[in-house]
Amino acid sequence: MSQTAASPALPTIAFIGGGNMASAIIGGLIRQGHPASQIEVVEPWADARAALQKNYGIEAQPEAGPALQRARIVVWAVKPQTFKDAAAQAKAHTQQALHLSVAAGIRSDSIAQWLSTERIVRTMPNTPALVGKGMSALYARPAVDAAERAQVEAIMASTGEFLWVESEKQLDAVTALSGSGPAYVFYFLEAMTRAGTDMGLTEQQAHQLAVGTFVGASELARRSDEAPAVLRQRVTSKGGTTYAALQSMESAGVAAAFERAMEAARQRADELGNEFGG
Repeated sequence: MSQTAASPALPTIAFIGGGNMASAIIGGLIRQGHPASQIEVVEPWADARAALQKNYGIEAQPEAGPALQRARIVVWAVKPQTFKDAAAQAKAHTQQALHLSVAAGIRSDSIAQWLSTERIVRTMPNTPALVGKGMSALYARPAVDAAERAQVEAIMASTGEFLWVESEKQLDAVTALSGSGPAYVFYFLEAMTRAGTDMGLTEQQAHQLAVGTFVGASELARRSDEAPAVLRQRVTSKGGTTYAALQSMESAGVAAAFERAMEAARQRADELGNEFGG
């Protein structure tokens, strides 16, 4: 069941990487009252550092240094291919910290090896975190205690909802479903907008109708106790317009193709761990 936990007081938090996902979490924390003065960021790109200064008043550093030692939680918001090198640079300054990784695919065994610690939580957030509507899954190694779990929950709750998984392997499925999921929605929105304009609507009208439909249908599914299949059947009269559209998609194998696409994403998440871990 998804959760939006109440927030305990958080210590100083450091972010290794200051891009979109780090900014989403930082913005959520600040909106919930966490002081910008208790946030450290390491970000090599000057444009990203300038954006953090402009948006949050945070003076990010271009490389890891002693300033990280005051952080009790370190959030790893780096690309999978750069994680190992970033860990080597920061390791000496972060031995006292709990580590939270948002990097896709990189397994906690690799992180534990690189950082010489077992206090690691992995999470797979998604980009709606930028507007406080994220959906994240969390996995903790056994060394992470209940109080540390609560701190991680408070961090991720600032970006939206979360749930815990018991097996780290499940995070690959989470990556395929919700981590990459916003792109699937945008893909369908593109197609619906094109279809709408082809049928005579303006692009703005088609876009507004498509987005509003996704928002409304998602909220209906969220509030309903009924399965999506039941909700679908309720708007599908045999011989009607919805029936015609769904029959066309079934004939084209859309559902099966979509499931294969998600399996490709899950497989790629597993491959990332093999390529950039170890």
